[in-house]
Amino acid sequence: MPRIAFTSNLRRHVDCPAAEVRGTTVSECLADYFATHPQVRSYVLDDQGRIRRHVAVFVGGEQLRDPAAQTDVVSDGDEITVMQALSGG
Repeated sequence: MPRIAFTSNLRRHVDCPAAEVRGTTVSECLADYFATHPQVRSYVLDDQGRIRRHVAVFVGGEQLRDPAAQTDVVSDGDEITVMQALSGG
């Protein structure tokens, strides 16, 4: 099963423990996670279901290529990492 983990900067705002999830795409894995942890959804996705502007998602160390629909493929044993993306100068 894929595993999803959140960095400490997100965990300080909302309870989002690491967990094994079901799915073959990032979208499916996130939906499975949000089914158990619905309070996390609004921190990760915007109102249109896209990854929020200041959130970065990685699958096996590779940054998500499709933040709008999250169709990136996830394999058994992959780790999905969700973190706050910092911007500014």
